[in-house]
Amino acid sequence: MQFSLNHMVAPTLGYAEFFDLALRLGINAVEIRNDIPASLMGNKNAKMIGKMAKDKGITIININGLQRWNQWDRKKADEANRLAEYIALAGGKNLILVPTNDKKFKPGTEERLMGLRVALDGLKGILKNHGLIGCVEPLGFAECSLRLKKEALAAIDDVGGAARFKLTHDTFHHFVAGETAFFPKRTGLIHVSGVVDRKYKASTMRDAQRVLVDAKDMLDNKGQVKKLIAGGYKGYISFEPFAGEVHKSRQIARDLARSMDYLEG
Repeated sequence: MQFSLNHMVAPTLGYAEFFDLALRLGINAVEIRNDIPASLMGNKNAKMIGKMAKDKGITIININGLQRWNQWDRKKADEANRLAEYIALAGGKNLILVPTNDKKFKPGTEERLMGLRVALDGLKGILKNHGLIGCVEPLGFAECSLRLKKEALAAIDDVGGAARFKLTHDTFHHFVAGETAFFPKRTGLIHVSGVVDRKYKASTMRDAQRVLVDAKDMLDNKGQVKKLIAGGYKGYISFEPFAGEVHKSRQIARDLARSMDYLEG
């Protein structure tokens, strides 16, 4: 397995400390973010972060990410262009695309599906200009405007975007959405996190319950990853826990090592 660390594993660490954490675990690939305390945005910082990563032998695989990308307008296009330029300057190859997840956003089905296509068509040129791939990440929550990977792929294919877009298979969102289809050869990244508290069910699970994966995991992370690899997936498996208890851990390297051992087992 090729593991990666999402900066969400330790969002208060500075970049140097975060990169060193990865190296301690024998990991040489990371995802950086624009929504955590440690974030440093702007092109000057992108170059600095990219040089630091290169000097340490770290590959930055993406920035996570462009939020509400499917509410496309001139302002969103400008935001997408800025983020694409930033990640390209940092040496990254992908831009994570997170759809609108808001109960107040309630377009009709036809309008919603057309909105996906308009946005993907707009993003296609921006990504091409910066040499990037867009990793579309459906969210499983009932209120999300894009829950299913099959809907994402249909939209991607309708705009001729197969060469410019891939899926992010998030094991948590796959489970919460109740989706059973896997698309290993159209997948560009796997996000893994587990839920172990049995008082939650799929309809009530939220980011706050997402911990590192272990034997108590309710989402069958191991089975999901195994199926994707068996189907031909050859990319990174990236840890993305959101639970406060993970972020506060003083032994995060040990915790991650145990999770890696569990998944590889």
